[in-house]
Amino acid sequence: MERFLSSWFVSSVALALAALLLGSHMTIGDADETTLNRVLALAIVGLVFTIVHLFVGQVVKLIALPFIVLTLGILLVVINALLLLLTEWITSAFGVEFGVDGFWWAFLAAIVISVCQSILSAIID
Repeated sequence: MERFLSSWFVSSVALALAALLLGSHMTIGDADETTLNRVLALAIVGLVFTIVHLFVGQVVKLIALPFIVLTLGILLVVINALLLLLTEWITSAFGVEFGVDGFWWAFLAAIVISVCQSILSAIID
């Protein structure tokens, strides 16, 4: 349980940093809402991203393992971008404001999120 909560926190912070760096190309929460509502939206998006990454991501990465080896790991960024777009789709079904402007912005966000998660996980662990 502690590992899941740690992963949720790290993912939420990484998503917030990616949204900050990408500006209007990746948004979490509505700009007109209060800070509390935006933090709540970030926590929900972080939770959904963590669950998607833990369950769907592991299965997809296991199935794509030969192609990941062939592409020297570049396919991992593509998979993470697609998982981010899946998170966008799931959160929109729940009415949470989260948006990414297409695949290439999700690709760039996946790189930023991966780097942030690596750094934050090293600090927390």
